[in-house]
Amino acid sequence: MSTVDRRRFLTKAVLGTAAGVVGATALGSVSPEVALAEQHADVGLGAEMYDPNFVEGRVTAIKGNMLWVTSSDRSFHRIHVTSGTSVWKLRHTTFGDAAVGDGLYARGVRLEDGTLAADSVWLNIVNLRSTIVGMSAGALHLDTGHERVVGHVVPGTSAAVYNGTPAVRDMSMVRVGTHAQVIGAWRPETNEVDISTLYTSVA
Repeated sequence: MSTVDRRRFLTKAVLGTAAGVVGATALGSVSPEVALAEQHADVGLGAEMYDPNFVEGRVTAIKGNMLWVTSSDRSFHRIHVTSGTSVWKLRHTTFGDAAVGDGLYARGVRLEDGTLAADSVWLNIVNLRSTIVGMSAGALHLDTGHERVVGHVVPGTSAAVYNGTPAVRDMSMVRVGTHAQVIGAWRPETNEVDISTLYTSVA
Protein backbone atom coordinates (compact mmCIF):
# COMPACT_ATOMS: atom_id res chain seq x y z
CA MET A 1 0.00 0.00 0.00
CA SER A 2 1.43 3.39 -1.02
CA THR A 3 1.95 6.23 1.43
CA VAL A 4 -0.96 8.14 -0.15
CA ASP A 5 -3.28 5.11 0.03
CA ARG A 6 -2.21 4.40 3.61
CA ARG A 7 -2.95 8.01 4.52
CA ARG A 8 -6.43 7.77 2.99
CA PHE A 9 -7.04 4.47 4.76
CA LEU A 10 -5.92 5.87 8.11
CA THR A 11 -7.91 9.07 7.55
CA LYS A 12 -11.04 6.91 7.31
CA ALA A 13 -9.90 4.82 10.26
CA VAL A 14 -9.21 7.72 12.61
CA LEU A 15 -12.40 7.79 14.67
CA GLY A 16 -14.31 6.90 11.52
CA THR A 17 -16.06 10.24 11.07
CA ALA A 18 -15.96 13.91 11.82
CA ALA A 19 -19.22 13.32 13.69
CA GLY A 20 -17.37 11.06 16.11
CA VAL A 21 -14.92 13.81 16.97
CA VAL A 22 -17.70 16.36 17.35
CA GLY A 23 -19.50 14.01 19.73
CA ALA A 24 -16.39 13.52 21.82
CA THR A 25 -15.70 17.18 22.39
CA ALA A 26 -19.37 17.91 22.98
CA LEU A 27 -19.05 15.64 26.00
CA GLY A 28 -16.02 17.62 27.16
CA SER A 29 -13.53 14.77 26.77
CA VAL A 30 -10.62 13.95 24.49
CA SER A 31 -10.81 10.29 25.55
CA PRO A 32 -10.60 7.92 22.56
CA GLU A 33 -13.09 5.61 24.30
CA VAL A 34 -15.65 8.42 24.45
CA ALA A 35 -15.02 9.24 20.82
CA LEU A 36 -15.46 5.58 19.90
CA ALA A 37 -18.76 5.41 21.79
CA GLU A 38 -20.02 8.34 19.74
CA GLN A 39 -19.02 6.77 16.43
CA HIS A 40 -22.22 5.53 14.80
CA ALA A 41 -22.71 7.21 11.43
CA ASP A 42 -20.82 5.67 8.52
CA VAL A 43 -20.15 8.82 6.54
CA GLY A 44 -17.10 10.35 4.92
CA LEU A 45 -15.35 13.64 5.41
CA GLY A 46 -16.68 15.21 2.22
CA ALA A 47 -17.89 18.72 1.55
CA GLU A 48 -21.38 17.80 2.76
CA MET A 49 -19.88 17.26 6.23
CA TYR A 50 -17.77 20.44 6.25
CA ASP A 51 -17.43 21.90 9.72
CA PRO A 52 -15.34 25.08 10.07
CA ASN A 53 -14.53 24.15 13.67
CA PHE A 54 -13.00 20.77 12.77
CA VAL A 55 -9.67 20.07 11.05
CA GLU A 56 -8.01 16.85 9.94
CA GLY A 57 -4.65 16.45 8.25
CA ARG A 58 -0.92 16.20 8.78
CA VAL A 59 1.27 18.55 10.80
CA THR A 60 3.70 20.26 8.40
CA ALA A 61 5.24 22.77 10.80
CA ILE A 62 5.22 23.84 14.43
CA LYS A 63 5.79 27.53 15.16
CA GLY A 64 5.47 28.63 18.75
CA ASN A 65 2.10 27.42 19.98
CA MET A 66 0.76 27.03 16.43
CA LEU A 67 0.41 23.82 14.43
CA TRP A 68 0.47 24.26 10.65
CA VAL A 69 -1.61 21.52 9.06
CA THR A 70 -2.27 20.31 5.51
CA SER A 71 -5.59 18.48 5.15
CA SER A 72 -6.22 15.53 2.86
CA ASP A 73 -8.06 17.91 0.49
CA ARG A 74 -4.83 19.98 0.27
CA SER A 75 -6.26 22.92 2.22
CA PHE A 76 -4.03 24.62 4.81
CA HIS A 77 -4.88 25.37 8.43
CA ARG A 78 -3.29 26.95 11.47
CA ILE A 79 -4.20 25.36 14.81
CA HIS A 80 -3.71 27.53 17.89
CA VAL A 81 -2.95 25.43 20.99
CA THR A 82 -3.44 26.96 24.43
CA SER A 83 -2.84 25.81 27.99
CA GLY A 84 -6.49 24.71 28.02
CA THR A 85 -6.23 22.48 24.94
CA SER A 86 -6.62 18.75 25.59
CA VAL A 87 -4.00 16.75 23.66
CA TRP A 88 -4.05 12.98 23.03
CA LYS A 89 -1.15 11.02 21.54
CA LEU A 90 -1.51 7.39 22.65
CA ARG A 91 -2.39 8.83 26.05
CA HIS A 92 -3.36 12.24 27.42
CA THR A 93 -0.25 14.36 26.93
CA THR A 94 0.99 17.88 26.21
CA PHE A 95 1.64 20.04 23.17
CA GLY A 96 5.34 19.29 23.50
CA ASP A 97 4.74 15.76 22.16
CA ALA A 98 3.42 17.04 18.82
CA ALA A 99 5.80 16.50 15.90
CA VAL A 100 5.99 17.38 12.23
CA GLY A 101 4.48 14.49 10.28
CA ASP A 102 1.87 13.60 12.89
CA GLY A 103 -1.65 12.92 11.73
CA LEU A 104 -4.06 15.33 13.39
CA TYR A 105 -7.72 15.72 14.23
CA ALA A 106 -8.64 18.94 16.02
CA ARG A 107 -11.82 20.49 17.31
CA GLY A 108 -12.26 24.08 18.50
CA VAL A 109 -13.46 27.55 17.56
CA ARG A 110 -12.57 29.35 14.34
CA LEU A 111 -11.17 32.82 15.03
CA GLU A 112 -11.51 35.94 12.89
CA ASP A 113 -7.98 35.55 11.52
CA GLY A 114 -8.86 32.08 10.21
CA THR A 115 -6.91 30.12 12.83
CA LEU A 116 -8.61 27.39 14.84
CA ALA A 117 -8.36 27.78 18.62
CA ALA A 118 -8.34 24.10 19.57
CA ASP A 119 -10.08 22.72 22.61
CA SER A 120 -9.11 19.13 21.71
CA VAL A 121 -6.38 17.63 19.53
CA TRP A 122 -5.86 13.96 18.65
CA LEU A 123 -2.44 13.06 17.20
CA ASN A 124 -2.04 9.91 15.09
CA ILE A 125 -5.14 8.28 16.58
CA VAL A 126 -6.47 5.23 14.75
CA ASN A 127 -9.49 2.99 15.29
CA LEU A 128 -8.83 -0.36 13.60
CA ARG A 129 -11.21 -3.30 13.27
CA SER A 130 -9.03 -6.31 12.63
CA THR A 131 -8.29 -9.98 13.09
CA ILE A 132 -5.31 -11.02 15.19
CA VAL A 133 -3.24 -13.21 12.87
CA GLY A 134 -0.03 -13.53 14.88
CA MET A 135 1.79 -12.62 18.06
CA SER A 136 5.43 -11.95 18.85
CA ALA A 137 7.33 -10.45 21.75
CA GLY A 138 5.62 -7.16 22.56
CA ALA A 139 3.52 -7.06 19.40
CA LEU A 140 0.31 -8.27 17.80
CA HIS A 141 0.01 -8.83 14.06
CA LEU A 142 -3.30 -7.57 12.73
CA ASP A 143 -5.16 -8.02 9.45
CA THR A 144 -7.56 -5.14 8.79
CA GLY A 145 -8.83 -6.56 5.52
CA HIS A 146 -6.88 -3.86 3.69
CA GLU A 147 -3.36 -4.41 4.98
CA ARG A 148 -1.33 -6.06 7.71
CA VAL A 149 -0.59 -3.87 10.71
CA VAL A 150 1.82 -4.43 13.59
CA GLY A 151 0.34 -3.39 16.92
CA HIS A 152 2.96 -2.70 19.59
CA VAL A 153 2.12 -3.33 23.23
CA VAL A 154 3.39 -0.35 25.24
CA PRO A 155 4.23 -1.27 28.86
CA GLY A 156 2.29 0.83 31.35
CA THR A 157 -0.07 2.15 28.67
CA SER A 158 -1.61 -0.62 26.55
CA ALA A 159 -4.73 -2.20 27.98
CA ALA A 160 -7.23 -4.87 26.94
CA VAL A 161 -10.99 -4.98 27.33
CA TYR A 162 -12.30 -8.56 27.31
CA ASN A 163 -16.02 -9.12 26.67
CA GLY A 164 -16.79 -5.54 27.64
CA THR A 165 -15.30 -5.78 31.13
CA PRO A 166 -13.13 -2.95 32.56
CA ALA A 167 -9.75 -2.45 30.89
CA VAL A 168 -6.77 -4.33 32.32
CA ARG A 169 -3.05 -4.29 31.53
CA ASP A 170 -2.99 -8.09 31.21
CA MET A 171 -2.75 -9.11 27.54
CA SER A 172 -2.30 -12.82 28.29
CA MET A 173 -5.85 -13.73 27.20
CA VAL A 174 -5.45 -12.28 23.70
CA ARG A 175 -5.62 -15.10 21.14
CA VAL A 176 -4.65 -15.51 17.49
CA GLY A 177 -7.69 -15.85 15.25
CA THR A 178 -9.97 -13.59 17.27
CA HIS A 179 -11.41 -10.29 16.16
CA ALA A 180 -10.14 -7.14 17.83
CA GLN A 181 -10.78 -3.44 17.75
CA VAL A 182 -7.67 -1.40 18.41
CA ILE A 183 -7.53 2.22 19.50
CA GLY A 184 -3.97 3.39 19.16
CA ALA A 185 -1.46 5.84 17.78
CA TRP A 186 -0.14 5.37 14.25
CA ARG A 187 3.60 5.55 13.69
CA PRO A 188 3.64 7.90 10.66
CA GLU A 189 4.82 6.51 7.33
CA THR A 190 4.64 2.90 8.59
CA ASN A 191 2.09 0.12 8.98
CA GLU A 192 2.68 0.11 12.74
CA VAL A 193 0.62 1.41 15.64
CA ASP A 194 1.14 1.65 19.38
CA ILE A 195 -1.84 0.13 21.19
CA SER A 196 -3.80 2.24 23.65
CA THR A 197 -6.81 -0.04 24.13
CA LEU A 198 -7.62 -3.39 22.52
CA TYR A 199 -11.19 -4.67 22.59
CA THR A 200 -11.65 -8.41 22.05
CA SER A 201 -13.61 -11.40 23.32
CA VAL A 202 -12.64 -14.55 25.18
CA ALA A 203 -14.54 -17.80 25.51
